[in-house]
Amino acid sequence: MADNKNSGWIGERPTPVQFGAILLVGVCGVLIAGLQPLLLGTLAQEGRITANQLGHAATAELLLMGAACAYAGARWKAERLRAIGVVASLLLAALNLLTLRTNGEMVTLVRALAGIPSGIMIWITIAMITRSPTPERWSGIYLTLQTLAQFVIAAALTTWVAPFYGANGGFVALAVVCAVTAAVAFVLPDHFAPLIASANASGLPGSSPLPQGEVGRSPGEGWLALAAIFLFLAFIVGVWVYAEPLSRQAGHAPSVAGVAVSASLAFQVLGGATATLLAGRLRWFPTILVCSLLNVGCLLSFAALPGESVFIATSAAFGFLWLFVLPFLVPMVIAADPTRRAAVLVGGAELLGASLGPLLVSFIVTDSDARGAIAFGAGALVLALLIAAVLHRRESRTTGTMAEIAD
Repeated sequence: MADNKNSGWIGERPTPVQFGAILLVGVCGVLIAGLQPLLLGTLAQEGRITANQLGHAATAELLLMGAACAYAGARWKAERLRAIGVVASLLLAALNLLTLRTNGEMVTLVRALAGIPSGIMIWITIAMITRSPTPERWSGIYLTLQTLAQFVIAAALTTWVAPFYGANGGFVALAVVCAVTAAVAFVLPDHFAPLIASANASGLPGSSPLPQGEVGRSPGEGWLALAAIFLFLAFIVGVWVYAEPLSRQAGHAPSVAGVAVSASLAFQVLGGATATLLAGRLRWFPTILVCSLLNVGCLLSFAALPGESVFIATSAAFGFLWLFVLPFLVPMVIAADPTRRAAVLVGGAELLGASLGPLLVSFIVTDSDARGAIAFGAGALVLALLIAAVLHRRESRTTGTMAEIAD
């Protein structure tokens, strides 16, 4: 890996303008993840899709988004990024406009296709993050910006677009954002430096030799780290999508769930910003451990079906921990696979976990009791933490072995 001696970047450090373009492309690609409840929910209210079809469309789009992001990270070289960014943005704009003319399962098909350019756009941003000397900081910046953008656009659509133009107005607004992003994509870097020296090596974790001096590593550790990320996101989203049923089950007023979601979004932005500020100062495993223990407290609080104020406070804490811990998962993956090939697949693992978590939870909840989501979340969280502990122990053992060799 050819690091820039002055900055620690793998390859050339992007310019400030290029940083802005890279982040905008990634934020545009992931916008729909935060807007699905609003846009697909409005389609359901308009009678264009059923409740079941809403779930199909949401899951299909996120699944294809994750698969496209993972495939690009595994198989594509980071070249011709400018052309890829422009074409993906325009294709996503076209599919958003095509959604205007669809109903029923055709919505599922079009939204699934929209997940492909979205995943490719996310890959461009993740490719930059994995080449930075402080990936947790850039991951925190990216997560904070995407959450803030989703919050602002959702508020704008709710206030000025959806009441007058319905779901179609929302998809037109998204198409406009994609068109602007396509114009900005012309200033993307044309390529990023390769992560590994061998041009013939596959982009999959363990497919290329570890850097010299990395003793005691197993090629499977990169996949193990990605499994932990999958479980973390399955836990987080699998629990959070059932926040409204849990609030209803606790006997809260109908407005409480909306206040809890708003509080969670606000604290997600705060959590991402805090992680960005602390990046490089905190070690990944103690941070993940503490956040996991605090998340257990949140799960216990949700399971107790608390009063309204406690429920809102728990939702805010859950949101803060959500965005705070995610950036520290990236250095965990890099520690497991120093070639950073696994790190390029982080976005795909996150999106797959976020899409499959709610699907798995749906098999163990009922209309009268949503606490099965809590049980699933606890199990996924414990498994993810156990994997993180194993990776941390192997990292410590490797560090000790290298120290012995140096002596």
